[in-house]
Amino acid sequence: MLPASRKVRRPSRQAREGSSAVEFAMVALPFCLMMFAVLELGLVFVTDSVLENATIETGRLVRTGQASAQGMDATRFKSAVCARMSVFSADCPSRLSVDVRVIPQFNTTPPDPLAGGTFNEGALTYSNGQPGDLILVRAWYRQPLLTSFMSQGLSRLNDGTVRMTATTAFRNEPG
Repeated sequence: MLPASRKVRRPSRQAREGSSAVEFAMVALPFCLMMFAVLELGLVFVTDSVLENATIETGRLVRTGQASAQGMDATRFKSAVCARMSVFSADCPSRLSVDVRVIPQFNTTPPDPLAGGTFNEGALTYSNGQPGDLILVRAWYRQPLLTSFMSQGLSRLNDGTVRMTATTAFRNEPG
């Protein structure tokens, strides 16, 4: 047995009760931020997939000549894409931008409306083309981000949103 002066004193139970709360507080905030980031990234991927499918399906109207037969313009094309955005269709008209243009060849580089840190709507055009024309269909969907550190990694713009892009190119079917 150790002399009284050499005994190792264990912390009392009351001194240890607060340590669990402090440890939890140190771990809880980063854990919650990571969970929100994972959920938001999942939402971005789902939205991107839905946008891609809606753009391809609506582009088919141009490819088959139905868009020309219906007198489709940029506004009606945008509405058709939004109608195919399923659960994301409510805010779609205010978040979606479309560009449908005739291109001379498939390796053409069209103007990038995202250049310069802002989105330039003035660079967008709409043309259904003629039978046999090469058509490039591009759509951009603005998705606001809730977690600020996600916007640092995903956003090319200065407004803290991510612009998802869907593109399809094809040759119009003969008339």
